[in-house]
Amino acid sequence: MHALLVLAAEEAEPSKTAFYVLGGALAAWAVALGFIGLRSPEFPGSERGQRGVIAISAVLVVAAMAAAVLTS
Repeated sequence: MHALLVLAAEEAEPSKTAFYVLGGALAAWAVALGFIGLRSPEFPGSERGQRGVIAISAVLVVAAMAAAVLTS
């Protein structure tokens, strides 16, 4: 009986690991951009670089938000 209760408790709450990983990746990306941007006045250099930084940032934000909603 105890095993069934433990299994039911695990099934009731989804794992938040995806949110923690994606949120951590987003925070690390923000810190990296801060360090790079403070050290290099020309960062990201070109329009293509700007679009790349924006695209990566947007993907990380959307992924972290989706993980937060899906694991709540």
